[in-house]
Amino acid sequence: MSLIPSFFGNRRSNVFDPFSLDIWDPFEEFPFSSTIANVPSSARETSAFANARIDWKETPEAHVFKADLPGLKKEEVKVEVEEGGVLQISGERSKEQEEKNDKWHRVERSSGKFLRSFRLPENAKTDKVKASMENGVLTVTVPKEEVKKPEVKSIEISG
Repeated sequence: MSLIPSFFGNRRSNVFDPFSLDIWDPFEEFPFSSTIANVPSSARETSAFANARIDWKETPEAHVFKADLPGLKKEEVKVEVEEGGVLQISGERSKEQEEKNDKWHRVERSSGKFLRSFRLPENAKTDKVKASMENGVLTVTVPKEEVKKPEVKSIEISG
């Protein structure tokens, strides 16, 4: 169940999640048209791909992040862990080269840079992060520290 009303678009994140650094853009669902002529094309290109959708699930062993990045090669994606336990996933999809003789009928695929940051919980083993990319899906696995069960000592009752 989402805590965000449906009129905010199809967002699946929780605004009350203290670990997410995702910023909601109220204009992300608006199509870029010629009415926004004063916005530089580079800004439109960057923002079109800036909201890479990423799922974050927690299993008993790890935190698992999955990002759909169709058309990107692993060399075009960067995964980093900053000091303070912040996971950063970034990349860039280059714009297709235009030939002078080409006549474009429709351009719907986005290009540009993206950067997503997630504050990891304290139980994350940031030195053991693994990432893999298969069929345009990036999977980042951050193992969790084992929770040590407190030792229970029985006390004999005298009397």
